[in-house]
Amino acid sequence: MNFLPEDIDSYVVTHSQNEPELLQELNRETYQKILQPRMLSGHFQGRVLSMISKLLNPKNILEIGTYTGYSALCLAEGIQSSGEIHTIDINEELFDFQRKYFDKSGFGNQIIQHTGNALDIIPKLDKNFDLVFIDADKENYVNYFHAIIDNMNPGGIILSDNVLWSGKVLDTEFKKEDTSTPALIEYNKLLKEDDRVETVMLPIRDGLTISRKL
Repeated sequence: MNFLPEDIDSYVVTHSQNEPELLQELNRETYQKILQPRMLSGHFQGRVLSMISKLLNPKNILEIGTYTGYSALCLAEGIQSSGEIHTIDINEELFDFQRKYFDKSGFGNQIIQHTGNALDIIPKLDKNFDLVFIDADKENYVNYFHAIIDNMNPGGIILSDNVLWSGKVLDTEFKKEDTSTPALIEYNKLLKEDDRVETVMLPIRDGLTISRKL
């Protein structure tokens, strides 16, 4: 869901950095071959992720939710030459697809894939992180925050995707089967109130929150 009029949204994209050719290829193949291609970060948000990473110049990055690898490659654009990206996804069937594009990118030796439950994997990573991107199952956003916050370097950035959830975060009543909306409402409240971070929420695409570790 876009929160800007379509013509304004198109203008914003047109006047932002072009999508790199490799990411165009990844975008196309994701839409051709992979289920739920709307999960892809895409051109505009990808350029936002790239810019934030370049401004921060992180040494260690953690991504929770790899999908087909688009956002990991955007984040890699700003990483230090000696840095690493640890990216976690529950779907083992996407591993080879991700690796194909990681190796094409020139960042392949810096991107370390993990398959499984992120809450099991994160405690085993002996790293302090400068940049974390959370874009996985919404029900666990609060748990992911608590899992990573003590392993964030001061000044480190947490990026959280889909925090507006197509506007459903304004709802006051939820269907019984809708567990994502109340989880995101709780998470957004946590980021606002937790005194370990300062947070700004941006109405980019489906909502992107930037939180800085104090």
